[in-house]
Amino acid sequence: MPTYLPFDPNPRRPSRLPPKGTIDSQFHVLGPIEKYPERPGAAYRMPTATWEAALRMHKALGIERGIIVQTTTYGADHAVVLDALAAMGPNYKACANALVFAEKDDAYLARLHDAGVRGARFSFRQELGAVLSDKDFARAIARIRELGWYAKIQPEKDGIVSSVEKYASLDVPVLIDHMARPDPLRGKDDPNLVKMLELLSKGNFWVMLSLGEKTSKRGPPWDDVIPIARAYIEAAPDRCVWASDWPHPVSVVQPPNDADLLELMYRYAPDEATLENTLVRNPAKLFGFAE
Repeated sequence: MPTYLPFDPNPRRPSRLPPKGTIDSQFHVLGPIEKYPERPGAAYRMPTATWEAALRMHKALGIERGIIVQTTTYGADHAVVLDALAAMGPNYKACANALVFAEKDDAYLARLHDAGVRGARFSFRQELGAVLSDKDFARAIARIRELGWYAKIQPEKDGIVSSVEKYASLDVPVLIDHMARPDPLRGKDDPNLVKMLELLSKGNFWVMLSLGEKTSKRGPPWDDVIPIARAYIEAAPDRCVWASDWPHPVSVVQPPNDADLLELMYRYAPDEATLENTLVRNPAKLFGFAE
């Protein structure tokens, strides 16, 4: 199993604090492994990243709320998420891993919902070993509709184009992670960018402005991803959200300080109203927080 690099343990204060009520739309909690063992066949192991460390990062950055997203490492066993939700309090909600629909019963789903889970993340990355069959996918979407949750899509490394037909016609809220992973070198003609803009025109699709540091081809300060984020903001200013993606799973180079990523979001936003929408109002609406 490959070894990946840990998060920066010393988050600095950003150049200015984000708006009050800012929401980190995706971060993960991992370990300690003695308490939360990986599922059999897990594709990767990450250094420990506890809810306490996540909370320290959020406090340093001025982030008041967040969404804990279950990793494929744990699959359908959400113990680490349930414990984190109980400890972190009402300013935090969560997103399940979609394997839960294939491996757990309705009582377990009800337990997740009562704890603050409001969505489920689907992966189409075969190497992570967490892809549902077509039948299980259809059943999962039916349950999401009944629960009033959103569906969340983890793009493949080369973007959404290869899998998008599986979810393009969904009628539930759908959040596409990591800006759909376009290639900045291809500019406005990148097929993932084009497809994401097409999805945004439907009205029920959302996009997460995250992973800019890995999407960039130029490296810090990642200016080449700003036009991508701006294209989405212009197309759907009320359906863009931001996420740190802490602790930056499967990083083969040292992850940046998380304040750098928040400041990248500041550069995405053309004005203060857009910044507040992306960090506060939009995610509050999608995830069910009060503004």
